[in-house]
Amino acid sequence: MAITKVWLDESENECSMCGACEAVCDAVFEVPEKLKVKDGADFAANEAEIKEAADSCPVGVIAYAVDGSDARAN
Repeated sequence: MAITKVWLDESENECSMCGACEAVCDAVFEVPEKLKVKDGADFAANEAEIKEAADSCPVGVIAYAVDGSDARAN
């Protein structure tokens, strides 16, 4: 199952801008003022790091979907 979409989901919590996601996977995430998923990021090549960033996010706002779905997989 390949990650095909990554986004910031603040429906329950807000990004705390801690920078942990960028430290884990700077190829996909950057935190200039607030978490941003980089345009054109290669999700397939960074799948393990995306999952680690989502799992370690202290406020749980990193979301991803697999295989073309729009449903949150994590």
